[in-house]
Amino acid sequence: MGGTVNQSEVIDYITTEFDGVTTTVADENLFFFYDPAQMFPFATLMVNDANDEFSDLNRPGVYRLNIGVDKETFVTLVGDGAGEYDYTAFDTIMPHPVYGRQRWISILNPSDTTFAEKIHPLLADAYARDVRKHTK
Repeated sequence: MGGTVNQSEVIDYITTEFDGVTTTVADENLFFFYDPAQMFPFATLMVNDANDEFSDLNRPGVYRLNIGVDKETFVTLVGDGAGEYDYTAFDTIMPHPVYGRQRWISILNPSDTTFAEKIHPLLADAYARDVRKHTK
């Protein structure tokens, strides 16, 4: 049985795996951009309840990774996003508690397996879409 991926491992993965990624910190939360103007991140890592309290991120060691996905991916992962979700649950891909309608998914403290098998491809796709958008 594997462990969980910590915040530093997520940050290291994104910033070393994807060329040209920049970050911004706001309220201790991290935003990942390919966008040179840093207007729209392709992923965020939230560590506190500054923006919303749905995930109870003020618990020690708890973080939420959020990823912008395309419509097809969103539907494949969470259907239309409607329904009841436990936004405090670990290692569960679910719609973002606030930005789900904009096709953002989130996961709290993913396991090593989930991070490698499910989150890596989602991050790669989000990054690739962002690169295409800004290199036309």
